[in-house]
Amino acid sequence: MGLIVSELRQTPVGEQELEIVERKGLGHPDHICDAVMNEVSISLSREYIKRYGIVMHHNIDKALLAAGAVRRNFGGGEVKRPMLMVFGDRATYEVDGDPVPIDEIAVSTAKKWFKKNLRFVDPERHVRYQVELARGSEALRDIFSRKGKFYGANDTSAAVGYAPLTDTERIVLHTERYINSPSFKKEFPETGEDVKIMGSREGGDLNLTIAMAFVDRLIENENQYFQRKAEVVEDVTRFVKSRVKFDGVNVDINTLDKRGRGMGGIYLTVLGTSADDGDGGQVGRGNRVNGVIPLNRPTCSEAAAGKNPVSHVGKIYNLLTYEIAQHVHQKVSGVREVYVWLLSQIGKPINEPKVAGVELILDKGVELKQVSKAASEIAKSDLNNINDFTKRLTEGKIPVC
Repeated sequence: MGLIVSELRQTPVGEQELEIVERKGLGHPDHICDAVMNEVSISLSREYIKRYGIVMHHNIDKALLAAGAVRRNFGGGEVKRPMLMVFGDRATYEVDGDPVPIDEIAVSTAKKWFKKNLRFVDPERHVRYQVELARGSEALRDIFSRKGKFYGANDTSAAVGYAPLTDTERIVLHTERYINSPSFKKEFPETGEDVKIMGSREGGDLNLTIAMAFVDRLIENENQYFQRKAEVVEDVTRFVKSRVKFDGVNVDINTLDKRGRGMGGIYLTVLGTSADDGDGGQVGRGNRVNGVIPLNRPTCSEAAAGKNPVSHVGKIYNLLTYEIAQHVHQKVSGVREVYVWLLSQIGKPINEPKVAGVELILDKGVELKQVSKAASEIAKSDLNNINDFTKRLTEGKIPVC
């Protein structure tokens, strides 16, 4: 395998004048689709291993969450039409005449995820389920019966990952996790899980624009809504300032709000997610695999969530590039920023990409020849240990959104 290590002569993103970073939180419709379909892949992988000792062909990476309809009301509204979750793409439904209950596994996994993660969603009453999965192509299924230590790639796909996160990327990620933490929900139970954060840094000034669903059953009137929102703004601002050092920090929440407009002037939901009435979701429209949507960075266009974890390079390389970049940044001194590129060729072993590259932004005074060998050895080692990596993916030990 050829691997190119080169120097990237540019200003690290965290030192550039403008940076924009987004994160879609736990209850955002796009994140729901990514998270649920990846859990379905984990559940199917577990069932395949239990029955046959290996993961069989599946790609549960086409999914849609269609918004429902509600009537919002102070003190509690009602669901008029449930949300609809559509599961799409391919799975192995039987092996040598032995049927696998794919549809049942998909639906039960989704219900468990809703129950665990969204406090106000009843997965039996508030969501309908439509399974549109089918058997995969013979050629792609055949990959799983071929001999060899490493699976062949089931697609020609390119991926790129980087390290480290900038302060802006890190605070956007951590702020959403804080807002959806048990401690925050205990303090502000009227805030739903649907949170979207758009962070912008101009020089040393950080601005976070946050969309945060409130839950109507815990809001009695308009004045209470605006009072609690102000308290949330104060709390989140305090959290951000305690975690990062910026010249200025500004937090805005639900900027569409306007007093005196009734339900049209406030962001209220019945179930804590905009998917109950206002917005649908799709796999692949959520966060990149490192948890943010970094507009200043090159990123992979593949949706990792739901793809099978042992042969689909659209998932494996998508995540592995970030792990390799992290290892290089952690272990090689004199490196400020790392970008890792991998390109597969369908049918070729997943540990042998068609193209592999490592780009390094170096500290002042450090030359490429001082670090290139170490960076190359780390990348090659991670690729040769790719089966250990895919095992962790299969077990759900590596987050994808």
